[in-house]
Amino acid sequence: MAQVPIIHPPLEGTQLVIGTIAVSLAVFMNVLDTTIANVSIPSISGDLGVSSDQGTWVITSFAVANAISVPLTGWLTERIGQVRLFMASVVLFVISSWLCGLAPTLPFLLASRVLQGAVAGPMIPLSQTLLLASYPRAKAPMALSIWAMTSLVAPVVGPILGGWISDNITWPWIFYVNIPIGAIAAVATWAIFRDRESVVRKAPIDLVGLALLITWVGSLQIMLDKGKDLDWFSSTTIVMLALTAVIAFAFFVIWEVTAEHPVVDLSLFKLRNFAGGTVAQSVGYGLFFGNLVLLPLWLQTDIGYTATDAGMIMAPVGVFAILLSLVIGKILPRTDARYIATASFVVFALCYWMRSRYTTVVDTYALTVPTLIQGVAMAGFFTALVSITLSGLPGNRIPAASGLSNFVRIMCAATGTSIFQTAWEHRSTLHHTQLVTQANPYNPTFDATVQQMTQLGLSQQQAWGLFNLMATQQAAQLGVNDLFYISAGIFIALIVLIWITKPERVTNRDASAAASAAH
Repeated sequence: MAQVPIIHPPLEGTQLVIGTIAVSLAVFMNVLDTTIANVSIPSISGDLGVSSDQGTWVITSFAVANAISVPLTGWLTERIGQVRLFMASVVLFVISSWLCGLAPTLPFLLASRVLQGAVAGPMIPLSQTLLLASYPRAKAPMALSIWAMTSLVAPVVGPILGGWISDNITWPWIFYVNIPIGAIAAVATWAIFRDRESVVRKAPIDLVGLALLITWVGSLQIMLDKGKDLDWFSSTTIVMLALTAVIAFAFFVIWEVTAEHPVVDLSLFKLRNFAGGTVAQSVGYGLFFGNLVLLPLWLQTDIGYTATDAGMIMAPVGVFAILLSLVIGKILPRTDARYIATASFVVFALCYWMRSRYTTVVDTYALTVPTLIQGVAMAGFFTALVSITLSGLPGNRIPAASGLSNFVRIMCAATGTSIFQTAWEHRSTLHHTQLVTQANPYNPTFDATVQQMTQLGLSQQQAWGLFNLMATQQAAQLGVNDLFYISAGIFIALIVLIWITKPERVTNRDASAAASAAH
């Protein structure tokens, strides 16, 4: 006999405030950890006595485990219950963070990071579910806005905070900082949500689907993280990882669409709103994340910025993202979410077009203005697209839908990072080759430049070396400009995906489904 869903009423007053803060703190802690360790790899590697290449496994291990566990959210929720699963995720995340900080060796640290990434997976999808179920149906967009605000600010804060901790304290504190945040989140979550558990349903475990998921996601994630270091497909290791990922993915899709109790509900992609919203959100986030990595890297390697200064250039992005998120939450019920998503993508395109016009003498003002404006786009990006993606879904499918859409988004972020770093290297090499072909005695401009340098006291070899250095810097600049320009074009193209959806107003069925997500 089928179990009757339990529909919990929305939270009110102090309970709603505490519940929102608790869930938001957990989200912030989780997303922060995806970027906070990136700038600390040199410190970690040096302290543990390993190379920087080995140290990057600290990032890879977390990413692989996290990518595998996120799409399992719906499956785990049915068997454990959304509140118990969320609580377990937060508590185990705190424990694994503590173990990461205590790590005396790299293998111990990597094992702790695998645990941390695995238990972090369900936290973000369930945070959406719990928030949506806590708010009255008319205020569902406000819940999404609060979620989006914490999710977007944390990746920007991570590198800044990680760099400051590594420079001024010691690297274990990039993990210890999670302990007080997670403890507060866990206590508050249990106090507010313990009586709002969902119905548990014991269904058979899809071991084949789970094994295939682990195989293809793990292979793809390692390939993306290590591809650049191993020169991509000139490496046998990368070729084998790619083949494994493709074959395992093909079998995974075939198995999951025919399985009676699939570990991942791929049938969600039959829904127009879910498919269009997920792809638009994920590709857009991949572009955003790829540029989030590219810009500070370019500033540090070619413009002479320190890690801290480069991080501070990115900080203004949070200003409008925070200020406007709640405003978007208020106006979303009265308008079509596609208008807000379209406006966000247009603003993103404008920002990247502005950046595509940078030169090697770019000043702080020119760097800061697009970053500040980008916060406007970020304010509406997640709120509108998550609303579109979940529109029309019954409450019992929201955990699975949220988990699957977040999984696609995370994989696109990893793919975007790898593509941008590799593409920048290739474009820079191409531009460098084009520039140095002009360096010959038959080019009067080059010849005059060398003569000017020699008149200043440089030898001919030194003059050529200086010219090559200038060409390298200019080539890197042209390469990064190419990627900014391409990013602008893709954001405009993605608008088509937004308009193939037909979301229902969040005040109607979408909000109703969200409000009943606790059953």
